[in-house]
Amino acid sequence: MRLLVGRIGRAHGILGEATIELRTDEPENRFAVGATLFTETDKTLTVVSGRVHNGILLLGFDGIKDRNAIEKLKDTLMYAEVDIDAPSEDPDDYHVLQLIGCITYRENGEKFGEVTDVINLPGQDLLAIKTEKGEVLIPFVHQLVPTVDIKEKRIVVNPPEIFGDIDEN
Repeated sequence: MRLLVGRIGRAHGILGEATIELRTDEPENRFAVGATLFTETDKTLTVVSGRVHNGILLLGFDGIKDRNAIEKLKDTLMYAEVDIDAPSEDPDDYHVLQLIGCITYRENGEKFGEVTDVINLPGQDLLAIKTEKGEVLIPFVHQLVPTVDIKEKRIVVNPPEIFGDIDEN
């Protein structure tokens, strides 16, 4: 599956390097020298150089030798081919696409709703859950989301008491 991993920013220097806006938590893997990336128009980009300059990732791509060539790609979104079902080093690490569509249940087995989005915030992620009474945002922390079963598309939630009257029945 192709996942968004970055956006090409401004040209840097005259040799075809560009600044990269990261949209991945694994830049060392997604942008390694030799990595193949795809654009929304299915253009293939192969990373030939990468370095960090003043905290900003700079990449060079095969066949792009000067500033003019890289400037034509400014604001281009880049995608990587990712196996979202591959085992992760951290068992509590999930791709957003694995969580969307999961059905949530309370600990007593009552259906709560369906995950429609995952909102990434600096402190923690939030699960956006569509219930019969509207959307509910639940912090994606172990105390409130004790069980995630990706294979069964089932998540157990302990919504805060403020949501006690929200359920599917």
